[in-house]
Amino acid sequence: MRARLSALGLLLLPWVSLAAPGQGPQRPYLGYVYPAGGQQGTNVQVRVGGQALEGVHEVLVSGSGVSAKVLEFHRRLNFQEMRLLNEQLRALREQTVTGAAMAGLLPDDSTNAPSQTSTNTTALEEQRADAEAKRRTARKLIDKIENRTFEFEPNPASASLASIVLLEIKVAANAQPGERELRLVTWRGVSNPLVFYVGQVPEFSREPLPITPKQVLGKEADALRNLPPAPEERISLPCTVNGQIASGKVNRYRFEARRGQKLVMTTLGRQLVPFIADAVPGWFQPVLAVYDANGKELAYQGDYEFKPDPTLFFDVPADGDYVVEIHDSLYRGREDFVYRITLGELPFVTSVFPLGGRLGVALKPELKGWNLDGGALTAVADAVGPGIQTLRTKRDGLVSNPIAFARDTLPEALEHEPNNTSATAQKVNLPVIINGRIDPPDDRDVFTFAGKSNQVIVAEVLARRLDSPLDSVLKLTDANGRLLAFNDDHENLAAGLKTHQADSYLMARLPADGAYYVHIADAAQHGGAQYGYRLRISEPRPDFDLRVVPSSLSLRARSSGSLTVYAQRRDGFAGPITLTLQDPPQGFSAAPATLWPTQNMAQMTVRTRLLSTAEPVTLSIAGTAQIGERELTRVALPAEDRMQAFLWRQLVPAKELCAMVFDPAFVPPSRRLARARAASLTATNLTVVTNSPAGTNSLAAADKPKFTQQQVQMRLRELRVLFDEGLFTDEFYAEKVAECQAGE
Repeated sequence: MRARLSALGLLLLPWVSLAAPGQGPQRPYLGYVYPAGGQQGTNVQVRVGGQALEGVHEVLVSGSGVSAKVLEFHRRLNFQEMRLLNEQLRALREQTVTGAAMAGLLPDDSTNAPSQTSTNTTALEEQRADAEAKRRTARKLIDKIENRTFEFEPNPASASLASIVLLEIKVAANAQPGERELRLVTWRGVSNPLVFYVGQVPEFSREPLPITPKQVLGKEADALRNLPPAPEERISLPCTVNGQIASGKVNRYRFEARRGQKLVMTTLGRQLVPFIADAVPGWFQPVLAVYDANGKELAYQGDYEFKPDPTLFFDVPADGDYVVEIHDSLYRGREDFVYRITLGELPFVTSVFPLGGRLGVALKPELKGWNLDGGALTAVADAVGPGIQTLRTKRDGLVSNPIAFARDTLPEALEHEPNNTSATAQKVNLPVIINGRIDPPDDRDVFTFAGKSNQVIVAEVLARRLDSPLDSVLKLTDANGRLLAFNDDHENLAAGLKTHQADSYLMARLPADGAYYVHIADAAQHGGAQYGYRLRISEPRPDFDLRVVPSSLSLRARSSGSLTVYAQRRDGFAGPITLTLQDPPQGFSAAPATLWPTQNMAQMTVRTRLLSTAEPVTLSIAGTAQIGERELTRVALPAEDRMQAFLWRQLVPAKELCAMVFDPAFVPPSRRLARARAASLTATNLTVVTNSPAGTNSLAAADKPKFTQQQVQMRLRELRVLFDEGLFTDEFYAEKVAECQAGE
């Protein structure tokens, strides 16, 4: 919760508008995806909750092996639309009763009835078949309307989750396990991304939660009374279970296990929906517990090291049934409290050492964890350049959790004990990256180097960014023990989902020639094999990183829109950065913008001369700066500016920067054509309903408009949309349109 990005000025900014100037309507927004994953080689029906999703017609999924299509879109209905649908339901139910009566015109023994001729019998059979067909058609429409109106919630807990899109997602058998980025495309823009995971084991999903009603402030407990308990489900391991946590609910799963099994239970919660703006804490905080068949608690986990999503390790003590339980730590709940728990004898890496290595040098890191025997580590390949790459280990066809691994160009060294004091400090030559561990707890590592007068030295820890639980503390002292510099936490633009930016950083000018000491420890005096770090000690290496938000841009025809670019300056770099639109697609342009030395944020305007784009296009923003004799170019990583706990901001990275141009005058083609209205339904044959008092001239009352012009236009739009959704018969639609025309 300490990651506030205040140094970048984010707290001083207003909430990034979903409809910035020039972008037109509200940007499509996704609040959750459920289930948030599927097994290789399966088709999954997925429910997406969001807002401003009218006209959704396409699904974008990153990577390969996963495809998706839109099945249905359920807008948030209003009261008037509910009344219309209820009227249609009444008419259909009457029709089914009539149809059932008509279907019974022909008795079963009609062939033996002497009073009926063969011609009459054939006619009755045809009438009966026609009536039965109409009754079946009406019954299908009744079911569709009832399903559509079942979730009507006049006062949803979150309006931004109340529009529902149903998708069919196909996961290829050879799709690589891991996360994908999922977005929806409407006629007027591309949504924010959410993740969808490709799994390897069979999956089970609970029934989706209905739209949650808003709880009355101060009476939240009333909403939790008399609620039926969530049913316990039986599962077989290994598997992945998908669910949503309702307010005050606990979900339980019963499974059979054998003595000696080493079960790993990994949870995805906060990683599925990164931040919930109106929640404290600002995310779903899952809690896992395991019970035996008699209800005795055997294991409990509320997180995993510094990560909110828990991972529970369970040594099965005896053959028999066990129950795993999940709930929110504060018993909150809503549709966007989505989780995935994967259970089984899964390979899981708890620590890796070293946490990185030099480019061009062959490495074989030491792995520790569960169910790793016989596993093979993916190759530690040279990256394109310095940075963090992802490794995995594989055992019995199952891949492990991802492992962060850093590569750099500087010389490297390993930490050697004893080096806990200045007297036993380990000597190093600069520049260097030291791979070490804070082990055992309360360990302290000290390194000494020879410095020059006026030399500028940087000491930087890379640990939490590599998923180490180390909360480092860093200090620089001279030969007399005098403190020259100190740092605990250093805020970093590239932190992503990490709310505690625990890696330390300091830069200092040395006062004289002599020996200097860099001390590193854990702030809470913790330690262990997993508390690894990479400590860089060198002269400054000026550089910068860029982030651009939002990760999608919607532009009106032949107009412009703005993006916000943030810079993270490294090692004292204070030069200007020129921002450009790199290799723009045809029809797009942007004037260069400059981040001056005193700036860490700038607006960039993107223009288009196009009327519309058939598909979203990908944009790329790059920044160029002169650093000494080098000209460096860095591509801005797309991100979403997300709020957590009503105040703090995080830049959550995305894979692509998408742009779309739309014509505001464009009206999507109707998916359904209405048949010509019968003469009996014309406006001249309709009686206009009025509330005229007795004695009022009936002709004058009939001439009084039933609706205002504005009401007529609104009602016609509602009728057309519901008709397009297939929720009205032709006859009912024609009747209601005629009423509007008669009332104009």
